[in-house]
Amino acid sequence: MKIADFNFAGKKAIVRVDFNVPLDENGNVTDDTRIRGALPTLKKVLADGGALIMMSHMGKPKGKVNEKLSLSQIVPNVSAALGVEVKFAKDCGNASEEAAALKPGEALLLENLRFYPEEEGKPVGVEKGTPEFDAAKKEMKGRQQEFAKKLASYADCYVMDAFGTAHRKHASTAVIDEYFDKDHKMLGFLMEKEVKAVDAVLGNIKRPFTAIMGGSKVSTKIGIIENLLTKVDNLILCGGMTYTFAKAQGGHIGLSICEDDKLDVALDVIKKAKENGVNLVLGTDSVCGDAFKNDCNTQVCPSGAIPEGWEGMDAGPETRKLFANAIKGAKTILWNGPAGVFEFDNFAGGSKAIAEAIAEATKEGAFSLIGGGDSVACINKFGLADQVSYISTGGGALLEAIEGKVLPGVAAIEA
Repeated sequence: MKIADFNFAGKKAIVRVDFNVPLDENGNVTDDTRIRGALPTLKKVLADGGALIMMSHMGKPKGKVNEKLSLSQIVPNVSAALGVEVKFAKDCGNASEEAAALKPGEALLLENLRFYPEEEGKPVGVEKGTPEFDAAKKEMKGRQQEFAKKLASYADCYVMDAFGTAHRKHASTAVIDEYFDKDHKMLGFLMEKEVKAVDAVLGNIKRPFTAIMGGSKVSTKIGIIENLLTKVDNLILCGGMTYTFAKAQGGHIGLSICEDDKLDVALDVIKKAKENGVNLVLGTDSVCGDAFKNDCNTQVCPSGAIPEGWEGMDAGPETRKLFANAIKGAKTILWNGPAGVFEFDNFAGGSKAIAEAIAEATKEGAFSLIGGGDSVACINKFGLADQVSYISTGGGALLEAIEGKVLPGVAAIEA
């Protein structure tokens, strides 16, 4: 079912949103991008004359109640964004009364789904790889089914609009759908946009295609890097993984972050890039610091010749030029992960150079897709969010989709 064609009049809709927003120490929302992203879907339910039930997770409470991760803290923000007073159900697993009392045009937010271990469906307090774990897992699957059934019982129709969790087979993303027929379950507007953006990158690649992968670890990105090596013309690898590659090639990296057990993987990536005719761009110089803080002493060193006691914390001036050149003239651009410790202003220059080059290429007609929390925070920090084609709300889900994996949260609706 397409959400645009569905009339919510007189119906209760349960919508899986991604309200996993960052909070400060006083519980105030510091970035409401995800709340704003859900508004087209939520407002359509209310405008049609439907009653709205929102469910989300926040953080990783691991199946236990944790007041610091209570969604009650964001009720004022959601109310202000929606323009209606949002009611709150203190227990997402026992909200039948609150749901039943909802009138058309009213909205209810359920407490954090992950306060229940059934949401993720993982056994708690049993060690993996033991016979007890297998038994507990089987038992938990049954409980997850019951939990999903309970959530489904609150509403007449189900909308999946949380792209950030679409790669997880959780009760609220890929089990609850079993309790609605195909005419009463659908993707929300945000999900439709996300799926379309991924298709635009992968299904209709305009060349040259440049991908920029940052972040500290090769291990978390290796699947996507190998996948991209069969698709891109230019692959920029930056951030902390620079030093795993530098060391693999015999370089000295001082105190820089490095995955010593992934040196062979790094060499293999270099080899595969050559075999596939991909221009692999690695940092040649780095801005190094003598302590992990913004106001440490700094010097620029070759990435493979960093003195003892110093660590690489950002892409150096020569590297920034290399990156900008690989982005210039690209027609499709994917960026996931910063080029340095961008949270420290003195080490944000590399990420800023990438962001500016992407904005420039977009102006000249490239389709640019930015995904993953840190890259989105980068783009926002430099005030360039409105100068790229698309900003994805889900890092992990975006990467898995690009890796070619089927997202359970999408498959559940399209099945």
